[in-house]
Amino acid sequence: MENQINKDDPVIIVGAGLSGLRAASLLRSKGINFIILEARDRIGGRVLSVEVEDKPELGKFDLGPTWYWPRYEMAMNRLVDEFGLQTFEQFNEGSMLFERSKNEPPQKHDLSAESMEYSLRLVGGVQSLIDALASKVPPEALHLNTKVTSIQQENNNRVKVQTNGGGFYASSVILALPPRIVEQDIRFKPEIPSDLKSNFTDKPTWMAGQAKVIAVYDSPFWRNQGLSGFVSSRVGPLQEIHDASPSTGSGALFGFFGIPAEVRISVGKEQLLELVLEQLTRLFGPSAMEVRSILYKDWSIDTHTASKKDGEPLREYPNYGPLLEGKSWFSNIYFAGTETAHWHGGHLEGALQSAESVVNEVIRHYD
Repeated sequence: MENQINKDDPVIIVGAGLSGLRAASLLRSKGINFIILEARDRIGGRVLSVEVEDKPELGKFDLGPTWYWPRYEMAMNRLVDEFGLQTFEQFNEGSMLFERSKNEPPQKHDLSAESMEYSLRLVGGVQSLIDALASKVPPEALHLNTKVTSIQQENNNRVKVQTNGGGFYASSVILALPPRIVEQDIRFKPEIPSDLKSNFTDKPTWMAGQAKVIAVYDSPFWRNQGLSGFVSSRVGPLQEIHDASPSTGSGALFGFFGIPAEVRISVGKEQLLELVLEQLTRLFGPSAMEVRSILYKDWSIDTHTASKKDGEPLREYPNYGPLLEGKSWFSNIYFAGTETAHWHGGHLEGALQSAESVVNEVIRHYD
């Protein structure tokens, strides 16, 4: 049966991350009424650009996604151009380091220009893109601290969305959340069929098992040593390190842990950061001890991002893509987010492409 949208009710977008905000901006451009329900007390979802406390002059640093690849990611290119956002190239000049053992110096490797894919970062962090999209959302349409608990199909294609603070009626619902969070936190009537539920839980949430640390310095001193800041380590605790310096001013190094989430939690943040500083000093010398601040985010303990199943480390790239794959379940519910993208799943580009695809589908049924 063809889905007929009731225009008297708004489209409800669940989640104010990149995908949800992009969906909102597209709906507004078509004159379609919407509201956004966000469980957090902030917008951005897994995008998180932060300043060092009481030291804004040092710049903003991304504890979530950091860069994009302009040769392949057209949706990102279009938005950056549309909003006039400033970009700069990810720094990769100089030697990389390969750490095999704590007892011997790291090996230096000179990489060719072609060995590292050309990538760009946003001045002010990826949050600048979030803020630009949010500027297209009327303040009254955004509801923070509003967690959706249940979604029920009612007569006349109306959908009732229940939250921790009350209920809303929708013409359609766009769920811009990780599929595992949808399955874990939201009750549906009619219930999710078992085969679709399995599809939800089989899509790991990108970054959910990861933690990210950023060491901030007065300047990127490693560049004077002929180093790019790129490190691969078999020793850890950081398995992969990159230059995270802003376009001007201070310097920064960020790293991903090779330690599983449960081990990080058992070790504790304080000891973990001591081990990080010890590793950076081994790699880059005494100057690494002169850190201005260490920023840390463990996504595995963020209950709006990670489900219980996301504690398992990813051993291969996930098989992302649409959840429903043509199957009928809820007549006017849609899924957006990087885990549901046809291409570029796990990237900022995937979140944008998914939102654009879903909104096109909503619009087709709206006319």
